Amino acid sequence: MSLDKNAFEQPANKLLAALPASDYQRLIPHMKLVLLSERQVLYQTGEPIAQVYFPNKAVVSIVTTMEDGSTAKVGLVSNEGMVGIPAILGNNTTITTAFVQIPDTAIQIDADIFRNEFNRGTVLQSLLLRYVQGVYTQIVQESACNRLHQPEERLARWLLTISDRLKSKEFPLTQEFISQMLSVNSAGTTEPASTLSQAGIIAYHRGQIKILNREALEKTSCECYQILEDEFIRLLANKPNNRRK
Repeated sequence: MSLDKNAFEQPANKLLAALPASDYQRLIPHMKLVLLSERQVLYQTGEPIAQVYFPNKAVVSIVTTMEDGSTAKVGLVSNEGMVGIPAILGNNTTITTAFVQIPDTAIQIDADIFRNEFNRGTVLQSLLLRYVQGVYTQIVQESACNRLHQPEERLARWLLTISDRLKSKEFPLTQEFISQMLSVNSAGTTEPASTLSQAGIIAYHRGQIKILNREALEKTSCECYQILEDEFIRLLANKPNNRRK
């Protein structure tokens, strides 16, 4: 899929949108608009990261795999960030795997080229480092959340987050994805989803979620949703740039 430069004057990805016009324009010649398909693997454990991705409305899971083959979600990336952080941190391999959970488009950039741009030390670098801080905060907060909060509270938090990223109240969400989000086995996903469904907050049928009552979902969610939303807004805040010339 070729890149129409005119179509990217206002990027959908929030990291790219937060860049000054000069940094953004320097990246444009290296960008490709790609369609990410469901279950597509963007990078695998121990393999070099060849490209970095800036999702538009796609949702990408970052998972770690145990010796017995079981997996746990350790990160989720959508239009607030980028996939392939290790590529800018001095080592382009990692112990995690990134695969597409909800398909849509993304901006793809060669990892070596993007690393060189990062190493220029411009606003791009400081912005990406703030994003890394946000990811660190997310990991810390979610570790506490998984330990202290009830499954239906955590599920409500994830549904709100995904709804915000996709700008939609309806989206695909498999039982496997929910189990990874909640760090429980597949059988453990039924009760929290049923609780929200029976309360009339969501409708869940054949891997499709529809939020029926956003206000009630926010009340059900633990405080971690707002904490993380506010933190990413704070870290990525930047004066809007007029990209039109």
